[in-house]
Amino acid sequence: MRHLLSIRDLKRQQVDDIFRLTAELKTRQKAGDLSAPLAGRALVLLFEKPSLRTRVTFEVGMAQLGGLALYLPAQEIQMGVREPVTDVVRNLGRWVNIIAARTYRHQTVEAMAQAAGVPVINALSDLEHPCQALADFFTLLERGLDLERLRLAWIGDGNNVCHSILLLAALTGAEVSVASPHGYEPDPSIQAAARALGGRFQITSDARRAAEGADALYTDVWTSMGQEAEREARLEAFRPYQVDERLLSLAKPTAVVMHCLPARRGEEITSGVMDGPQSVVLDQSENRLHVQKAILLTLLESGDG
Repeated sequence: MRHLLSIRDLKRQQVDDIFRLTAELKTRQKAGDLSAPLAGRALVLLFEKPSLRTRVTFEVGMAQLGGLALYLPAQEIQMGVREPVTDVVRNLGRWVNIIAARTYRHQTVEAMAQAAGVPVINALSDLEHPCQALADFFTLLERGLDLERLRLAWIGDGNNVCHSILLLAALTGAEVSVASPHGYEPDPSIQAAARALGGRFQITSDARRAAEGADALYTDVWTSMGQEAEREARLEAFRPYQVDERLLSLAKPTAVVMHCLPARRGEEITSGVMDGPQSVVLDQSENRLHVQKAILLTLLESGDG
């Protein structure tokens, strides 16, 4: 594995290896292990979009592994304006060992990977969010759920996180029911890729049907960064897709509730559900740290970056 731009860059064995390494790193960190396998290595965070969880977990994760993390907001270096994206990453590739990029367009991350000469991680693009999906499925595994028997209901926008969830579910054997309003379903190319991987999923406009008997209910904001002009139309379209106590009651009694954050409480999810006993939202957030440490180690050790 040279880069992590998409879940499609992974094979099932690599997913299992990342999960095993994540569990090991989490245990070691909780025990106060201060080993520094990435001493002398440097990570650059090249972000076009604002971030809380992604930025902090990558910076803290790299520090815990003994390396250095540098944050470069795109507006500061005027990427694509002052100089082309490819020139920026060619320079960075001479100074650092790995790049995590958070971009509006997925093509930008792909261009970086082609030019950088060092591993590139997709820390979010308009097409996928692979780090998030890996943390999510590790959280489910940690909870004792059998991924090959898991039924996950995605309620809401068929967005970048949904895309990575569909692809990772296909790799791990989980089944997914996506409930989205007409016109907001997952990208057809992602659906085709998930089917090619043997994925088991259904697309419906009925949130109740998707939630029935689910092991996990997952939702995300209805209006993502860059879609602010669509907010009113989206609020109207997604109103029947709120994850509330009534919808949760249709899932299994042991079902968990998931959200990748940030959340708009009272829109896609109620506070009662998000803060309730079935919520694993903060577990997902915490596990971003441990999964991303495993990704950093995997890429730098396999590529000798």
